[in-house]
Amino acid sequence: MIVLGRIAAPFGVKGWVKIQPFGDDPLAWGEMPQWWLSPTDDAPAPLWVAHTLRDCQEHGKGLVASLDGVADRSAAEKLQGWFIAAPRESLPQPASNEYYWGDLIGLAVENEAGEALGLISGLISTGAHDVLQVRSGDNERLIPFVGAYVIDVDLAARRVRVAWQRDW
Repeated sequence: MIVLGRIAAPFGVKGWVKIQPFGDDPLAWGEMPQWWLSPTDDAPAPLWVAHTLRDCQEHGKGLVASLDGVADRSAAEKLQGWFIAAPRESLPQPASNEYYWGDLIGLAVENEAGEALGLISGLISTGAHDVLQVRSGDNERLIPFVGAYVIDVDLAARRVRVAWQRDW
């Protein structure tokens, strides 16, 4: 499953939920007939629960959505903090030099000198740009996911090369 976002809060009294998207084009989610929900982002695929999407609208920097089976505010409150995902095969192919966050998790990161910096353990959306969380043992590096620092992403080789020094 590719995690797309998180339910941030209930929205209104009719069961709508406010969504914190983890990507650039959350309105495209409205084209998916189902969303899969789980209280944890690392649940195995069979534990994600499918919900039919009734409506999805842009709201500020996020989305609000209405799902079948979520009829009132109390039901929406129970989903607060849950993650939204979709099977990889149900998502559109990303454009050149675009990636789903889920495709980046676990990739090895090395610098221009070929020094291993760790594995991508997560990403953070800061508003201005995304940031790679790179973990090596107890050490964590935060590397901006922008062209000035990311040289290339090779999904086939499961590697990201960056312009980043080992001691930064």
